[in-house]
Amino acid sequence: MSSNCRIKHDFRNLDVWKLARDFRQELKKLCDNLPKDEKYRLADQLIRASRSITANLAEGHGRYHFQENIQFCRLARGSLFECLDHLTVCLENGYIDDKMFVDLETSIYSILKKLNGYIKYLRDKKNEK
Repeated sequence: MSSNCRIKHDFRNLDVWKLARDFRQELKKLCDNLPKDEKYRLADQLIRASRSITANLAEGHGRYHFQENIQFCRLARGSLFECLDHLTVCLENGYIDDKMFVDLETSIYSILKKLNGYIKYLRDKKNEK
């Protein structure tokens, strides 16, 4: 899609979506290096959960209703914590080292902070009406 076709209020302009997209891409790289026997277990779960974060942000944004958008943001937040649990499994099984875990955990909490701020913004906008 050319930049001329983009909607002014495109979900891809949201800072929280951009952070989540970068996180999703990092998890994809990690999943590509997991053992083959984890391809349809842990890797699949990590990829699905990370995609769920950005997909829920996009779907909520497209609802044009503050309360519905907030609900989809809450679903995205749940998927973020699901990723943290799966990453804990990766650490416990020796698929990632402590540094990688801490780096990814830091990303999760950065996204969480931004997401909670976005939810507060939406709640405030909803209450203005």
